[in-house]
Amino acid sequence: MTRVELTNKIEQRKKELHITIENLAKISGIGVRTLNRFFAGDDVKLSTVEKITNLLGLDFAGNEIVSIEQLKEQRAKEKALFMASLVQSTSALEKQGLEKSSLDRIIHKFEQEFLVGQYQNRLWVA
Repeated sequence: MTRVELTNKIEQRKKELHITIENLAKISGIGVRTLNRFFAGDDVKLSTVEKITNLLGLDFAGNEIVSIEQLKEQRAKEKALFMASLVQSTSALEKQGLEKSSLDRIIHKFEQEFLVGQYQNRLWVA
């Protein structure tokens, strides 16, 4: 596989997931300028390519190792846990920590909102 083919596969995957360059940069920890250079076909470190492919569920050759649905579910879970932690922290400040069953319901609700609800367009926002 050529570098152009790999770049095209990565670009296609990014489009399928609806991830912007800016959000990809924030989530991956790679600079926007570096990502722009990569997508323009310029040389970047192999570790940069590896970070990008891993984040998008691809192997180093651009083959899918994690399905788009699995990636979305993983990201929704991450964001739901973060949101629930904010609720839990606020409750802890008020000395009213949530019970596990309540916390699990909150996490599940947030996951569903990120996957199919009103916040699905915010799934990849960092």
